[in-house]
Amino acid sequence: MQMYQIEYEKPTVILLQESGLGVAEIAARTCYDSFENSENECIKNAMDTLDTEAINCIENSDLLTNLAWVHHHHSIIEHATLSFLVQGTSRGVLQEHARHRLQAISVRSTRYTMSSVINAFVASLQAEDGFAFFFEKLLAMKLFVISDEAYLKIEIRAIYEKLNFQYERDEAFIQNAVAKSSLPFIGEYQGDAEALYNALENGKKKRNVGDAFKHIVSDNWKVDMVVTFNIRSLKNYFDLRDSGAAWFQIQWLAQAMKEVTPKKYLKLIDKKYKES
Repeated sequence: MQMYQIEYEKPTVILLQESGLGVAEIAARTCYDSFENSENECIKNAMDTLDTEAINCIENSDLLTNLAWVHHHHSIIEHATLSFLVQGTSRGVLQEHARHRLQAISVRSTRYTMSSVINAFVASLQAEDGFAFFFEKLLAMKLFVISDEAYLKIEIRAIYEKLNFQYERDEAFIQNAVAKSSLPFIGEYQGDAEALYNALENGKKKRNVGDAFKHIVSDNWKVDMVVTFNIRSLKNYFDLRDSGAAWFQIQWLAQAMKEVTPKKYLKLIDKKYKES
């Protein structure tokens, strides 16, 4: 019997900024007072003529390579950092990712960015088949890492049922879900789900929909985030997550991050690039 394969979407990663290797080499040479030994002229002369632009553009540092691979003195490379924009990973990956302590991480807020989902549900209350309407709208939003439509029918139905559960028990549900200026649309488009949805989408968005709505989403929900690692922490991340022992979704993310990491950093933290 052949195992059913669920379809997934992989994340995309963009390198937003890199600090360069120069600060890390200056940190190391400050420890040893060995500026004159650098192969990089801008480092050699740093204490007399500080050219920060040139320092941040160096492509190689023999000292950093020696410290990283011979002496395993990795604290020095904490002075080099990389920032990545991650698009389309999952909340499940986010839980794993957040276990890496030494990083700066800013994540797309569920509470502040799900007004379209809430609008689709509120409009579905005017539809003859509320779930069919809601399913069509959420499917078009591409909110999930799993892209298999049969699976998403289960996922989206669960979201719909949880929203409906809240709606039936909370008298203030609509007031909490819809921007005050958009509330009149509900009476204006009574019985017309499509027109109500369009009006709500084109009206003022309810930015903070409250914590209760956060409970409707699962680990399959897509998130975007910006993460900044120093390259010592990035080494630890790649060692653990670009590994067959890691969960496949976070492997995908680690691999995508590694693909956009410049080789000059990988040479200090990944043996495959050490001699290249």
